[in-house]
Amino acid sequence: MDLNTTPAEDAFRADIRAWLESNLPHALRDKVLHHKRLNRDDYASWHRLLGQRGWSAAAWPPEYGGPGWNATQRHIWDDECARAGAPIVLPFGVSMVAPVLMKYGSDAQKRRYLPRILDGTDWWCQGYSEPGAGSDLASLRTRAERDGDHYVVNGQKTWTTLGQYADMMFCLVRTDGDAKKQEGISFLLIDMKTPGITVRPIITLDEDHEVNEVFFDDVKVPLDNLVGEENRGWTYAKYLLGHERTGIARVANSKREMVFLKRLALAQKKNGKPLLDDPLFAAKVASLEIDLIALEVTVLRVVANEAQGRGPGPEASLLKIKGTEIQQGLTELMFEAIGPLAAPFDVSFLESARAHSVAGDDDAAPLAAYYFNYRKTSIYGGSNEIQKNIIAQMMLGL
Repeated sequence: MDLNTTPAEDAFRADIRAWLESNLPHALRDKVLHHKRLNRDDYASWHRLLGQRGWSAAAWPPEYGGPGWNATQRHIWDDECARAGAPIVLPFGVSMVAPVLMKYGSDAQKRRYLPRILDGTDWWCQGYSEPGAGSDLASLRTRAERDGDHYVVNGQKTWTTLGQYADMMFCLVRTDGDAKKQEGISFLLIDMKTPGITVRPIITLDEDHEVNEVFFDDVKVPLDNLVGEENRGWTYAKYLLGHERTGIARVANSKREMVFLKRLALAQKKNGKPLLDDPLFAAKVASLEIDLIALEVTVLRVVANEAQGRGPGPEASLLKIKGTEIQQGLTELMFEAIGPLAAPFDVSFLESARAHSVAGDDDAAPLAAYYFNYRKTSIYGGSNEIQKNIIAQMMLGL
């Protein structure tokens, strides 16, 4: 693996940086860089803006409307977007269900859904986790039974991120109750406007409506919305999760947050000196930064493998574990650095209803909510404990 960039790659980075500086709306950048909450319009408008440039799906091949960037170019794109303060492109459509459709979907499904994912017409959500079937996903109990030209779906999904906005859900359902757990699951595409679907909010500890529980009561789904073969959904789910876990590492975002942490620690004083000069605190920051550098090198190894046509394997679990641990570590050190100043909980400021925090410190005001929200990262996408089991089995042969 060669860590040096070529002149062409340097020029590509310069072009991306210049475009972001000219086109990323300042209000949107301010929200991201200051840890404010993004709403539906924020995500949708950014997706549309990227779509006009042909960049809403950075990893897609040209035949489906993507830019055709190689793995290194996509890494540079992620790096520059994070540095500039751009919102993430929500992964559910572009990075999760779309690769499954490209590999396993019918021609009709590709023609129907991929253009609508690309231009942001359809907002997608993920129907995987259930009560009692989160990390042990194969224990899911939502059933789909054939009835003429439809499946009839009954059951419940939970922790459905941004499902309150969704037009479509990609959903794992049990279609054979007598088969082994992994062998009786199918992958369905469900229109969220179908009668019988109820979406109820779950308000998280940071008082945000980000996740939901979704109930299915005799929901009719056309047989044409089955992806691939019936009872082969576990194969498609594993393929999707490999893409999800690689993306969860979010190295570029963590690099940006490391800069923010250092700035925060320089502004705070301890015994009349910047907190970052305190040996104990500086050691914590240094240890975390070393982990982040090592994680980025690991990501670059995966990028190099992709350039040679090898997709993410168990390395995705490594990225997921360490990436989320670093994300949590950053929020912990921010909270530690700011101390009692993070205690006031100003929801109006977080939601941009007022320009400045009532507590008077705009950097400190979002940090409590930021810290609590990031407790989830070691759980979603398959808990880190489960990822360690995958590594033990697939990489160590245990």
